[in-house]
Amino acid sequence: MIALRSILIIAGLLLTVSMLPRQAAAHGSVSPDSDLCIIQIGYYRAHFKIYLPSEKGHQEYCEDIPQTGSATFIMEYLHSGLGDVPIDFRVIENVTGKGVFTVLEDIQEIERIDDVTLFHHPASIQPDVFTYLHPFNKQGEFVGIVTVRQPETGEIYTAVFPFEVGFAGVPVWAWFILGAVILQINFLWMNGNLARWRDKRRQATVGAAHA
Repeated sequence: MIALRSILIIAGLLLTVSMLPRQAAAHGSVSPDSDLCIIQIGYYRAHFKIYLPSEKGHQEYCEDIPQTGSATFIMEYLHSGLGDVPIDFRVIENVTGKGVFTVLEDIQEIERIDDVTLFHHPASIQPDVFTYLHPFNKQGEFVGIVTVRQPETGEIYTAVFPFEVGFAGVPVWAWFILGAVILQINFLWMNGNLARWRDKRRQATVGAAHA
């Protein structure tokens, strides 16, 4: 009975984990939509993806990339107006301490953003698709910042997306496995099985010593 319950608990957790990757990967202004990653910049929207062509070929990444190398950032416009406005793109080291929960307000609190800027692509118009290539030489936590200015009103829209290079953090599945182990230990303890097992071990040890 205990074994069956353990299997059901672990199976349920693993099923949950198998459904999480795309949702867990969504940070900041980038979110999954069907099989695409969408970046929201005010009312502008674009299909966002990152490639590591030399290392991973045509493999697409929504945000986090698994290793260092030359990364190609691509935004395919879903709003035709994006092709008519200057797009400013900057990547900084994530010094906020907020990790994947970093938001625009955290970025605005950085007093000297140029000091933590990894690269900056000044505002320019790219009519069909936005592309930018940058070599990442080290692992770490970063934040991408995309800014556009609405030409008619002058209003500025900014999207931020925290991401990691090298997946330095603990993978999500590891926490679920740990949770399954804790649940099983708690189950054994609450039902007295752990205490009985410990007593049997103690009796066996005493018996062996007197033999």
